[in-house]
Amino acid sequence: MLCLSPCAPHRHHHHHLHHRHPPARPAASCRNARGPGVALCLRTPATPEERRQRRRVARLHDASAASASAAAPALKPPATAPAAPAPAARPTPAAERRGRLREMRRLWWVCGVGYWVQGFRCFPWLALNFHLARGLGLSPAALQLVQNAGNLPLVAKPLFGVLSDAIYIGRAHRLPYISIGALLQLMAWGTLAIIPVTGDTFPTQMACILVGNLGASVTEVVSDAVVTEFSRTQKAGVLQSYAFIALAAGSLLGNLSGGYVLLKTQEPKIMFTSFSVLLGFQLALSLGTKETLPSTPRNTRSRLVTSSLAANLRKQFSNLMTAISEERIFYPLTWIMTSFAVVPILSGTMFCFQTQYLKLDPSIIGLSKVVGQVMVLSLTVLYNRYLKRIPLRHLIAGVQMLYAVAVLSDLVLVKQINLMLGIPNEIHVLCFSALAEAIAQFKVLPFSVLLSSLCPPGCEGSLFAFFTSGLVFSAILSGVFGVGLSTLIGVSSVDYSNLPLGILLQSLAALLPLGWISFLPEKWTADEKVVMQR
Repeated sequence: MLCLSPCAPHRHHHHHLHHRHPPARPAASCRNARGPGVALCLRTPATPEERRQRRRVARLHDASAASASAAAPALKPPATAPAAPAPAARPTPAAERRGRLREMRRLWWVCGVGYWVQGFRCFPWLALNFHLARGLGLSPAALQLVQNAGNLPLVAKPLFGVLSDAIYIGRAHRLPYISIGALLQLMAWGTLAIIPVTGDTFPTQMACILVGNLGASVTEVVSDAVVTEFSRTQKAGVLQSYAFIALAAGSLLGNLSGGYVLLKTQEPKIMFTSFSVLLGFQLALSLGTKETLPSTPRNTRSRLVTSSLAANLRKQFSNLMTAISEERIFYPLTWIMTSFAVVPILSGTMFCFQTQYLKLDPSIIGLSKVVGQVMVLSLTVLYNRYLKRIPLRHLIAGVQMLYAVAVLSDLVLVKQINLMLGIPNEIHVLCFSALAEAIAQFKVLPFSVLLSSLCPPGCEGSLFAFFTSGLVFSAILSGVFGVGLSTLIGVSSVDYSNLPLGILLQSLAALLPLGWISFLPEKWTADEKVVMQR
């Protein structure tokens, strides 16, 4: 039972009731309350009479306390120091995990948009090719030279990969570089949308092409590095397939809309402006996203504090050279690069043949690219489900032979065999024109998965930058060989009589890489983590 009894501030008395049978031990305890004159007593009454007595005493004390509080002013509590603010509650581990997953999804949105925009670059490039071929009247060889010269900044990808691996910008080393790349592309295509489209401004246009491809190379390198970092925590090939699907989806929509817009407007500046708006969205998204990457030893600031920038760069270059010199990495890289370099590409010549000789509409060219990207999407899904179980050497050998056969589809068009079979030129171009290009694009996917499983931690950006820049350099060599071949056999904008010979030589050259197919691992599949030696 709880009762309040008045007592002195520093002492109080208990008036014990007389019991017929006193207890063996004290049955009550009293504690002096901190308020003056009030004592807090706890006692367990033994009889009903005692309980009634306690209730009467309690009512009497309550009445006297109420009258005293009404008559006398309230007592002020003793002054105490202001309490210190309570420390902020730390988030629970579950909340931290949810926050990391949310930031990780947002980072994947940035990468997905980056790959999609990379594929959508065919939208303004379609307009630029028509402008160079029709507006400026470039020959097939000159057009192909401009296309390959514009790709020169892509060869510098290893430098950008090393920089993103070694140099942190505001505690991040991926997203800031994506923002820089998007900004460079925005400046380039925005300038092309403003300057007059004449022959006098061709040097400025060429500079914009170089700057735009420079920004695209930075964005591509960093996106590949992010995919490689996350792929260690995911099932083999899943993230690479995701990147290829985003890339193909952007190319599909870019070619589909590019041909239609160019046919309706006949104005490249509209397409340049639209692409600049899309680049502005990518820039805003990358700036508003926090970088969240898997924990690795290099993802700390201590390394940047204890070593200089020059030391970091030297170490990163050394790590890159060490990784490339490994036999299991060096030989697959050598094969994939030479397989592109030895095949002369006649893309500029075929573009001029289709648009100037056959007089095909831009929409047909764009739709043919759409069909090609649908093929890439289908092959990517097929690889992720079934083809990745096939040993790499057997898979690539089959893909290379299929590519050599697909090149011959251009021979059917040039010889007009399709018309003999009752197939119009538009239908043939729509269905088969981009077949070889789609197979060549798909051939890169198994090597991306292979390098992701082999890449040492801390070299993601450097190794994949070297890989992609090697592919670009091989494509430039292939384009230069194509220009030389078309010039050697006498193909021009007014004479395509020897073009079938060039296509036949191109198909035969596509079979040459089968001679060193032993450079690829024989037993490795995408489901394995360890690569068997050759």
